[in-house]
Amino acid sequence: MAGQGRVKLKIDHVEKTFQSRKGEVVALNGVSMDIMENEFVSVVGPSGCGKSTLLNIIGGLTEPTSGAVYCDGEEVTGVGTERGVVFQQYALFPWLTVRGNVEFGLNMQGVKKEKAYEIAMKYIKMVELEDFVDSYPKELSGGMKQRVAIARAYAANPSVLLMDEPFGALDAQTRTQLQEELLQTWEKEQKTCFFITHDVDEAIILGQKVVIMSARPGRIKEIVDINIPYPRNQETKMTTEFLDVKNYIWSQVYKEYLAVKK
Repeated sequence: MAGQGRVKLKIDHVEKTFQSRKGEVVALNGVSMDIMENEFVSVVGPSGCGKSTLLNIIGGLTEPTSGAVYCDGEEVTGVGTERGVVFQQYALFPWLTVRGNVEFGLNMQGVKKEKAYEIAMKYIKMVELEDFVDSYPKELSGGMKQRVAIARAYAANPSVLLMDEPFGALDAQTRTQLQEELLQTWEKEQKTCFFITHDVDEAIILGQKVVIMSARPGRIKEIVDINIPYPRNQETKMTTEFLDVKNYIWSQVYKEYLAVKK
């Protein structure tokens, strides 16, 4: 099963401070963890605990103040094709069609036109948008736009997929559908996934591990193994195992939420 084997991402004593008008803000305080190859890791925690900052450091979009992140043993010093990012905001190019958006990364990599078309169509079909291949983002629903963003990330063939609340702005039904599609794709494609969410149910249904972040300054409070077999679906949420682990994780997150409120 995925998640066994070698270390894919090593987060080594990562700290991040920002300067604000009120002085120095510590966003991350000594975060360390290993993420194994093909492992699906969900991350939860109160707002402002540094989840997105950590994802941006892994993605090479921002630098740590101290510490380092290693991908396949190489220190991350910037963006790289081995790490794909999907944000909550769809970040599609409005002047490109669905196919144009999915092909974009392939074109940047210098993939030949025919091959780029073939790869793009594979992932457009995977997210069930083949009937909208020539549509523009303004003609798509929120769920469709996020499917395009996921297809684009997969098409570039990263070995690590970094997802920052990708379903956060969607209605419950669309969110549920995309969770199941993401799991099916992950099981087929075998990528390392680092998935941020505010939704404890979502964290558990997707992840092999759930990382609970503490209130600012962000630290890893606990890593919970989710020993629920795949494939998982919405019926999984009714099982005793799911409800037990949900109650435990939620109680830990709520304690951190209360710490923020004080």
